[in-house]
Amino acid sequence: MFLRLCLVVCLALAAVNGRFVKPKPFLTEELINEVNAAQTTWKAAPSKFMTWSKESITRLMGVRPEYFEQHKLITPIQHEVPKDLPDNFDARDQWPNCQSIKEVRDQGSCGSCWAFGAVEAMTDRICIASSGAKNFHISAEDLVSCCDECGFGCDGGFPQSAWSYFKTDGLVTGGNYNTKQGCEPYSIPACDHHVNGTLPPCQGEQPTPDCKTKCIDGYPTPYAKDKHFGSSVYAVRSDQTQIKTEIFTNGPVEAAFTVYADFLTYKTGVYKHTTGSVLGGHAVKILGWGLDGTTPYWLVANSWNEDWGDKGYFKILRGKNECGIEDGIVAGAPKL
Repeated sequence: MFLRLCLVVCLALAAVNGRFVKPKPFLTEELINEVNAAQTTWKAAPSKFMTWSKESITRLMGVRPEYFEQHKLITPIQHEVPKDLPDNFDARDQWPNCQSIKEVRDQGSCGSCWAFGAVEAMTDRICIASSGAKNFHISAEDLVSCCDECGFGCDGGFPQSAWSYFKTDGLVTGGNYNTKQGCEPYSIPACDHHVNGTLPPCQGEQPTPDCKTKCIDGYPTPYAKDKHFGSSVYAVRSDQTQIKTEIFTNGPVEAAFTVYADFLTYKTGVYKHTTGSVLGGHAVKILGWGLDGTTPYWLVANSWNEDWGDKGYFKILRGKNECGIEDGIVAGAPKL
């Protein structure tokens, strides 16, 4: 509450003559030039975050630091690795009837990545397990606002707890912001910064939505009856063959990793940390893998809309636990 009050006061003090005084941007052209001059495996370019302050950017990193220690306490699943694992795999091609696998969501100005990585993978896995018969979105809104044991809503949470909540309490359906899809669509607007100068861009001011145990007006199913549940929760061993086997067998997984400043400037190629300071922990959805020339990568969907990165996706170095991407994998099976 104190943090939110401070944000409100700071925003009010920043208003001068009815116009918002933009905070100092964090990302610079110098950082982009440094990455590209290093001739690494990826290319940097200006992104929508060039106008954001450091405080606003770090709030998006919603995986709490203690999650990585908690994750070590979970006994991971042990797969028998198939002999025919392909060199390249994309869940969008493997399960073409599941449209959700092809979608990039937007967490908006809220540190809810821990919830988005979870509900995206849950949604995909329900469709996959039902052979395409069940096509709907699991609600990020319901998870962010109602799961107290998951953490702190827009101020960060724990991916594993999100999957446990899916198993014990269940989650209703809900699409993206302003879609009116499902029982509880996401209520926090996307942050694309098309502003007219009289209002602030998305700068971390969004509070966690209130937990509403009811569906939007006009939705035909009561909240309690719209719940969908998981049947299991498990970690995946920090081993690329185990992670590949899990995705190949059951669908996309949720991963957590450490974000550095240069990641915000990613455009193409296979990301590996090159320069810049630590910003925090972030959760995403891994949906495949492959080779870019001779460089192995994980194919990942972010939750920063399609106007970031490679149409909302990025590739990150595989097999080297780059930025801890292979250390915090969590998943589960849906109950159909």
